[in-house]
Amino acid sequence: MGQFSLIHWLVVILILMLFFGPSKIEGLGKSLGRAIRGFKDGMNEIDTEAKEVTESKEQLANNQESKTTQTQKTEDKDKTKT
Repeated sequence: MGQFSLIHWLVVILILMLFFGPSKIEGLGKSLGRAIRGFKDGMNEIDTEAKEVTESKEQLANNQESKTTQTQKTEDKDKTKT
C-alpha cells in the first residue's frame, strides 16, 4: 500500500489530463524545464565565480611570495656590501 505501481501512476496522469487538459500540462512541463535549466545555470555560474576567486587568491599569494623573495635577495645584497 505504501508504494505506487504503474497502474496507479497511469490513473493519476489520466485524472490530471482530464482535470487540466493536455495544453496546461504541457505548459507546466515547459515551465518546470525552464526552472530546472535556470537552477543549473545558476549553480554553474556560482561554481565559475568560486573558481575565479580561488585562482585570484592563488595568484595574489604567488605575487606576494615572489615580492618577499625579491625583498630578501635585496636585503642579502645590502648586507654583503656592508
